[in-house]
Amino acid sequence: MGQAGMAEAAVRYLRSGKGRPVEALPRPELRCVREDERAPVDPAGFRRVLGEFATGVTVITAPGTPPAGFACQSFSSLSLDPPLVAFMVGRTSTTWPRIARAGVFCVNVLSADQGGLCRAFAVSGADKFAGVAHDPAPATGAPRLAGTLAWIDCTIHAVHTGGDHLVVVGRVAALGTGEGGAPLLFHRGRFL
Repeated sequence: MGQAGMAEAAVRYLRSGKGRPVEALPRPELRCVREDERAPVDPAGFRRVLGEFATGVTVITAPGTPPAGFACQSFSSLSLDPPLVAFMVGRTSTTWPRIARAGVFCVNVLSADQGGLCRAFAVSGADKFAGVAHDPAPATGAPRLAGTLAWIDCTIHAVHTGGDHLVVVGRVAALGTGEGGAPLLFHRGRFL
């Protein structure tokens, strides 16, 4: 049974009433990490080891004047029921507050030939949408970039703290695939 099949079976089991009710965990206390809580891990070593894990690359966009967007490799699916996805963004991001104000976003899954587009959205302070073809996503109006493998149109469902990052959970309102092809992957500090 594949991962999707296992998830569907779990949802059916929980809905059947045979499983115990699932109670939400209490919300964590929001506070800064103290110096004595920091792990004794060298940041360069941390990046080197975690760089062994290849990730797909996305661009997260939001509507506005001008629109907002940033390159993101920390994106994943989260839940089938309800349909949720998640991405992580640095707390120091200057783009994140604009996405948060919009309350919506579109995840644009990049294709292997969109490395230049990724680099353009990784730059801080530039007009990231200059010369970039896009149209409004159907549910939220967030920019849906041309030529991507897939797009996921979302509303912000929740935001959680995660050290020096925020974990943003989005509820999927619409989604679709693009032109097909191979995905843009990031591994050991470079595109594959």
